[in-house]
Amino acid sequence: MTDFILFLRRFVSQPNQVGSVIPSSRFLSKRMMEAVQWDEARAIVELGPGTGVFTKDILQKKRPDATFFVIERDAEFQEILRSRFPGLIVEDEAQKLRDYLQEQGLAKVDAIVSSLPFAVFPEQLRNEILQAIMDSLDDDGVFVTYQYSLQMKGMLSSLFEQVEVGFTPFNIPPAFVYTCRKHAKPK
Repeated sequence: MTDFILFLRRFVSQPNQVGSVIPSSRFLSKRMMEAVQWDEARAIVELGPGTGVFTKDILQKKRPDATFFVIERDAEFQEILRSRFPGLIVEDEAQKLRDYLQEQGLAKVDAIVSSLPFAVFPEQLRNEILQAIMDSLDDDGVFVTYQYSLQMKGMLSSLFEQVEVGFTPFNIPPAFVYTCRKHAKPK
């Protein structure tokens, strides 16, 4: 089954968990990867990797000694990730991020790359996940996510001191990329 058909099927059956009908484009992936200081990041987490478009790029860019794991709730996507990336650690609940860090012997992470469709989550779940992100991200770390609207800008700006918004038209649908930092990075 192609990734397109799988995404379409999962989107129709679980629209509150899968945010798009097709996987992210290479253009969106490139934009997302630009936010991370790959030579410095020692601990990286990906939230909602789906079939692994960003996972593949992260595995190619990360330092050999960096700790990396993904959190994917959908069982079918989990199976695909384990098949495509043997040895990849796959967890299942984003709001349990702090617990997973503890299991890996990590206090904080340097980068969190997210494909979670925050706009479709119930408010309580969205708040729990964002709090887990804030608690788990190093003070100098970066949280990068994309959404299909500017709906999350206010919420992210209330949590992070610095929120930069970019736009990628070469994705279906076009996407806004949010690069968020707890503390503003000098320009």
